[in-house]
Amino acid sequence: MLGVSLRQPPANPDAEQALLGALLTNNRAYDRVSDFLTGAHFASRVNGEIYDAIARRIENGQLADPVTLRATLEHSGLLDSVGGMAYLARLLTSMVGIINAGDYGRAIHDAWIRRQLIDIGEGIVNNAFGATEGLDGPDQIAAGEEQLFRLATDKGQDGGFTAFDRALTNAIQVAEKAFSNAGDVSGLTSGLRDFDKKTGGLHPSDLLILAGRPAMGKTALATKVAFSAARELLRRAQEQGDGVQPDGAVAIFSLEMSAEQLATRILSEQAEVSGERIRRGDIGQKEFDRFVRVSRELAQLPLMIDDTPAISLSAMRTRCRRLKRTRGLSLVVVDYLQLMRPAVGTKPESRVLEISMITQGLKAIAKELEVPVIALSQLSRQVESREDKRPMLSDLRESGSIEQDADAVMFVYRDEYYLQQREPKETAFDSADKYQAALDDWRRKMELVHNKAELILEKQRHGPTGVVHLYFEGEFTRFADLDTMHDDYPMH
Repeated sequence: MLGVSLRQPPANPDAEQALLGALLTNNRAYDRVSDFLTGAHFASRVNGEIYDAIARRIENGQLADPVTLRATLEHSGLLDSVGGMAYLARLLTSMVGIINAGDYGRAIHDAWIRRQLIDIGEGIVNNAFGATEGLDGPDQIAAGEEQLFRLATDKGQDGGFTAFDRALTNAIQVAEKAFSNAGDVSGLTSGLRDFDKKTGGLHPSDLLILAGRPAMGKTALATKVAFSAARELLRRAQEQGDGVQPDGAVAIFSLEMSAEQLATRILSEQAEVSGERIRRGDIGQKEFDRFVRVSRELAQLPLMIDDTPAISLSAMRTRCRRLKRTRGLSLVVVDYLQLMRPAVGTKPESRVLEISMITQGLKAIAKELEVPVIALSQLSRQVESREDKRPMLSDLRESGSIEQDADAVMFVYRDEYYLQQREPKETAFDSADKYQAALDDWRRKMELVHNKAELILEKQRHGPTGVVHLYFEGEFTRFADLDTMHDDYPMH
C-alpha cells in the first residue's frame, strides 16, 4: 500500500486549462460539457471554481469572459495563489479550439472517476484491515457496492436543491405523458384499468402498501401487477424494433414462495390451467402444449425473481442497485415486508420499530432508484373479530410508520371468502323448511359476491381514495377488471 499512496492521484491539468480557455473564448463550448461536468470534477480547486463561476454566468444568460469575471474573481481572492488575473490570460493561450471542448471535459471527468475509485478502494482496504468496527465481510461488500453504485449512477454529485422551473418542467412532462397515453396513465400500468384510472398508474419514487388477511389474494394481485408491468416494458421495446431490449426490469422479492412456485402461478394464470392440476400432473396433451407455448412467450419478459428468505434491507438495496445498473429497473415488488430483516448492523428495540425501519428503507429505495415499490403487508387478527371484515388503516400489523411512509395504502378484500365459511348447517335448524330458507338466502348472497373482489384504496397521497372492484378467478388465482368491456382502455 505504501507504493500506491506515494503515487500522484490522476489529474489532467493541461485539459483543465485548455477547457477553461475554450469556455472563456467562446461560451458555446459550455453546451458540450454542461450535462456531465461540474467544478467538483476538477483536480485543481482554483480551476473548478473558475469553471463554476463561468457556468453561473452562462446559465443566467450572461457573457463569461476575463472582463466580466474580473470583479467576482478579484473580490473572492481565488486567483491570489496562482498569480492573480494574469492566470486568466494564461488560460486563454492554453485554448486549442472549441471543437475539442467535449474531449477536454471527458478527460477531466475520467481523471475524477479514477480519483474516486482510489478513495473507494482505499476505504475498502482499510475496512478489510479492521479500521471500522462492527462491519463484517458481507457488510463491507454492501458498503463498497453502494459507493460504486453511486459513482456509476449519479457521478458523485450530492443531492441538492432543484430549481422550481426545472421541477415545473418535469411536472409538465408527466402531465403531457398522461395526456398522450390512452387511459390517462402517466406511470407504469398495473394491468388493472380502474386502478390505473384512480392512480394514473405506478409512479417512480412511490411506496405502495398492499395489505390483506391470509387467503385474500395479496400475492396473486401483486404478481398480476408485476406481470402486467413487465409485459408493458416488453411491448414498448418491441415497438421500437427487433432486438431492442426492454429499458427496465421488474424485480420481485418473494420471501414466502419460491421462484418456481411463483413462476408456476403466472404460468397457470396465463395458460388457464389450474396450478393444482399442474402440480399433480393432471393435464391433457392439449393443455400441456398450451402450457409450453405460453411459457416460451413468458420467457421473454423482463421479470426477475429473488426468493432469498428473510432478506435484509441492505441486501435488497444492493441487489436493486446492481439490477438498475446492469439491466435497468422499473418496479420492485416485496412479498411481504413482515418477513424482511432491517439493515444489517441495526438492532431495533421492538418489532414495531423494526417494521418502521423497513418501510422507511423501502421508501428510500423507491426515491433513490426512482422506481415504484409495492410492499405486501399482513393485517392483524382484529379484522376477524368485527362483523364487517373490510380492513382499515388501524389493522396494519405492527403498523408503526407503515401508513406514514407509504404514498398509497390499499387493501384487498373478498366477501366471498368469509361468506363461504358461513354456509348454513342443517343441524343448526329445528326444521327442514327453515334450513332450506337459510340455505337459499346464503346461495343468493354467494351469487352476488361470486368471483368478485375489492381493492380498497384507503390512502393515496397524490389522488382520490375509494374502492376498485375487481374480478377474481379462484381456480387460477387470477385478478382482472370486473368489466372488461371498456372501449377507452387498451386490453393487451
